[in-house]
Amino acid sequence: MEYQAKELFAKHGVPVLPGETVDTADAARGVAERIGKPVVVKAQVKTGGRGKAGGVKLADTPDEAVEKAQAILGLDIKGHVVHKVLVTEASDIEVEYYVSYLLDRANRSYLAMCSAEGGMEIEQLAVERPEALARIPVDPVQGVDAAKAREIAEAGRIPADVIDEVSRILQAMWEVFVEEEATLVEINPLCRTPDGRIVALDGKVTLDGNAEFRHSDVFTAYADVVAEDDLEGRAKAKDLNYVKLDGQVGIIGNGAGLVMSTLDVVAYAGEAHGGVKPANFLDIGGGASAQVMADGLEIILSDPDVKSVFVNVFGGITSCDAVANGIVQALGMLGEQATKPLVVRLDGNNVEEGRRILAQAAHPLVTVVDTMDGAADKAAELAHTSSETTMKTEA
Repeated sequence: MEYQAKELFAKHGVPVLPGETVDTADAARGVAERIGKPVVVKAQVKTGGRGKAGGVKLADTPDEAVEKAQAILGLDIKGHVVHKVLVTEASDIEVEYYVSYLLDRANRSYLAMCSAEGGMEIEQLAVERPEALARIPVDPVQGVDAAKAREIAEAGRIPADVIDEVSRILQAMWEVFVEEEATLVEINPLCRTPDGRIVALDGKVTLDGNAEFRHSDVFTAYADVVAEDDLEGRAKAKDLNYVKLDGQVGIIGNGAGLVMSTLDVVAYAGEAHGGVKPANFLDIGGGASAQVMADGLEIILSDPDVKSVFVNVFGGITSCDAVANGIVQALGMLGEQATKPLVVRLDGNNVEEGRRILAQAAHPLVTVVDTMDGAADKAAELAHTSSETTMKTEA
């Protein structure tokens, strides 16, 4: 989250403004009083678009800080419920810059990005005016020294009067990237204030989970503590590999590669059915037991955006008959919680027996389709039909 990223920034010498996180509106008053200046109250959730969703508000007084915190806590931003807010010193902004380091998977290296035109619409800038966003490869062995940092800043057209300070910050960011073993370190915006300070007003850090054993203190301290209505938090508590997306077709598959392919196929099929899209990534791995399947379905079915579910499984070590039994038992375990149609595609080891089990169960919510493309089309069709029915009912 932003406050955690800023803690890592401060640890490595990246300048940030003073602030504290709170989980009650009343506690925001004390933070605002200690800061003694106008503050910004910011929702702490792991998603973008917080400002547009009403999750970032200015407060001139401690009383206003309480009022703004009350409005933000409990807010649902793209499926993420706000349980904490960061109350931080407000700052006038003269200019906004953008700087980041990330893992460049295509080139098996690292990439620095820098622009003198930062702000909320950096993604739009990258598409509409790509020349304004410098992309500088970083050698993993050489890293970022003073000369490399200046090269990055110059490529991003950072003004001469602040290039020394921005270069210093780029070096400090690289230290965060390497020492904390991150796959992304981003500041947007890196702000120049009217009094000439350069500070990180927002930040994003993604840590490499494969390095957790070397950073157990950080991972323990930053472990998510979430309420029951946080989908990703609930999935994590059940050891499910789940990511919430902005779509209507729930996805369950076994194996990350198959699930990624399923997302693409559903997105393509959805173009013919009102533009419906995948609602999530959920990889249940190789052991599709009844409990694992029930946990996955329970998470997906509790997402109000989901209108249909596509279960796409290729039987390997876990055979298709075991998966089919898992689906039947999971639906029995969920009972009345299961209310949305499921499209199931099975293939691979013992597929005929798996299909026979589902046919014999004849669950009214389950439709079995033999091919991946056909199943994706059916799931998209059902989601679109359900969405249209919901809109007519509400009207």
